[in-house]
Parts: sequence; C-alpha cells; structure tokens
Amino acid sequence: MSTAQETVEYATEHAPRLAWAEHAPEVYKAMIRLDAAARRGLDLTLYELVKIRASQLNHCAFCLDMHTKDALAAGESVERIVQLSAWEESRHFYTEKELAALELTEAVTVLTDGFVPDEVYERAAGHFEEAELAQLIAAIAVINAWNRFGVATRMVPGHYEPGHQ
Repeated sequence: MSTAQETVEYATEHAPRLAWAEHAPEVYKAMIRLDAAARRGLDLTLYELVKIRASQLNHCAFCLDMHTKDALAAGESVERIVQLSAWEESRHFYTEKELAALELTEAVTVLTDGFVPDEVYERAAGHFEEAELAQLIAAIAVINAWNRFGVATRMVPGHYEPGHQ
C-alpha cells in the first residue's frame, strides 16, 4: 500500500498569439463601453447564460472561463451552467424566457442559414419587450465580437477572477 501522492501532469498552457488589447487599446475601450451599454436593462443571470452559450458555440475558452465564473459569482447554479450546452434536452432547468433567449443566441451566433428564422425571432419577441429585445440582440452581438477576439488571439483561460477585467 503506497502513501505517496500521484503527480498529475497537465498539458502545457499555451501562450496568447497577441495581446490585442495592448496593441489596440481604443478598440478594447470601445468594446468595454459597448459591452456595458448592451448589458443595460437585462437580467444578469440571463445575460451570463447568453454569454456562456455563445462562447460554447464559438469555442472561446477564455470567455467560457470568464462568464462561468461571473455567473457563479452572480449566484447562478453549477447545474444550470453544466446543462447549458445541452439546453434543448434540459429545458426544465430554464424559464421559457431564458429558452427563447438561448434559441435566439444560437440563431444569431451560428447564422448557418444566413438569417435568424422568423419563428425564433417571434418566440423571443413574445417574451421580451422591444427595448429589452434590442438589448438582448446587442448583448449577443457583443459577446460574439469578444469571442472572435478571444479565439483569434488565443486568449488563455484559467486566470480570470470575477470583478477584475
């Protein structure tokens, strides 16, 4: 019987390709302002769920790290975050309004048909007042932009702490 602890070797952390915020500080500052503007009037939990789902679809590890931590810090449950990648099979974890937002997030993020289907838009419009729907669409567009920066520059996940951007 051995009492020695096993050492687990994880893969080496990759380096980012580019510190884009340092090289394009005005763009970064504009994105921060745009993000803050898009967030206004949206429920924080819904906002974080949308950001996590778009980041899953876009494979942005940095944004997944950030927004799952932010969601947890805001009181979101681990269970709902874990089930998010399979929300269609886990509908009972979410409200109808959240489901409509997630469906719209996928339609705006993926755009495989080149447009957001009318039924998806109408379902969301049935759960959100026009001003709130406009904010939701803005939030989806903004997280998609953040995801593209994160994926293109290979931002490194694992170091984000909620409240410290």
